[in-house]
Amino acid sequence: MQHIIQLCDCFYFTTKKLKCKFPDIFFKVYKYFADMKLFSVRQGFIIKSIKDIKMRDGQVRFTEMEEIGDNHIPTSIETPIRSDAFEIDDDLKIELIEKKFKDIMEVLGLDLTDDSLKDTPKRVAKMYVKEIFSGLNPGNKPAITLFDNRYRYNEMLVEKEVTVYSYCEHHFVPIIGKAHVGYFSNGKVVGLSKINRIVQYFSKRPQVQERLTVQIAEELKKALQTEDVAVIIEADHLCVASRGVKDINSSTVTSSYHGKFLNNNTRNEFLKYVYDGK
Repeated sequence: MQHIIQLCDCFYFTTKKLKCKFPDIFFKVYKYFADMKLFSVRQGFIIKSIKDIKMRDGQVRFTEMEEIGDNHIPTSIETPIRSDAFEIDDDLKIELIEKKFKDIMEVLGLDLTDDSLKDTPKRVAKMYVKEIFSGLNPGNKPAITLFDNRYRYNEMLVEKEVTVYSYCEHHFVPIIGKAHVGYFSNGKVVGLSKINRIVQYFSKRPQVQERLTVQIAEELKKALQTEDVAVIIEADHLCVASRGVKDINSSTVTSSYHGKFLNNNTRNEFLKYVYDGK
C-alpha cells in the first residue's frame, strides 16, 4: 500500500476548493517536501484525494488520506496495448464489439427486441472505436506543427483548464477534469489548440490518471523540443463517485514537472498562474 504525499499541488488544490488564501506554513511545508524531491510523478509519487487539511500544534495534519492498492499503480507510462491490436480494421472491431456487448446485455436480462435497446450494442461499439477510445489508435495522433518564436517570448506560457474526459481502465467509467499545461519555448512554439488535441488524444483511451499525466508531459516535451514542461491534472473519478465508496466530493490531482519546472520558484509561479484568483 502506498500513501500519497504530493503536497506541492495538494495545498494549492485544497485552498482553491476551500476558497481561502495560501498560508505561509503551506509554502514552508511544500518547500520541505519539494527539497526532498517528493513532488513529482516522475519520481513515482502520486496524489489521491485529501479531503481535509488542518493545523494543530503548529503542524499540518491530514484528517483523511486515501490509500490505494498496488493494482492501481501504473506499471509503465505506455498504455498496455497488444502488438496485434491494429491488425483488424475499425469496421471489424465495431462488428465484434457489437456482438459481445449484445451478449452482456442479454446476460443482464435486458430485452433487445425493445425499440430503445435493440440498437444499443451497435451504438456502444461505434462509440468505443470511433470516439471515446479512439486515442488507442496511433493513426489518430494529432500532427504537430512548430513555428519559430518570432516574438522572442521567453517567459512561461500556460494553458489552463483544458478539458479532460477519459475512462478509468479499471471499471470503464468516466474520469472528468481539467489539465493545466506550462512550458518555456526552446525557440519554437505550437498553436494552442494542439495542446488541447494532445490532451484529448491521450485521454481517449482506458486510462490511469497518473499515466495520463506523464504521457501528456512526455509528448509535449517531444513535440515542443524542450524539457521545460509541466502538467497538472485534477479530475473526478466516477469509479469512486458512482460505485464502491460512492464519494462524490473527492478529487484526484496528479502532476509531472520537468526541466525548469523542477526549480521551486518556477514551479510556484506556474501553480499561482493555475490556481490564484479561483
